[in-house]
Amino acid sequence: MPKLKSKSCVKKRCKLTKNGKVKTGHVNKRHLFIHKDKKRTRQARRTQVASNTMSKILKFFIHGKGV
Repeated sequence: MPKLKSKSCVKKRCKLTKNGKVKTGHVNKRHLFIHKDKKRTRQARRTQVASNTMSKILKFFIHGKGV
């Protein structure tokens, strides 16, 4: 099986922490803020740690190989 390339878009949007967790930004903070709660918008400024299931997928895309 050939080597897989890593996804450069994932490398730009996600970072790995020291303990191996995947740190990402929040979603839903680009437009249509009239319908969204102020608290939701404010909390979306911070980063979040991806769930275990999602972090396995993201690590696969960052490294380009099975983790």
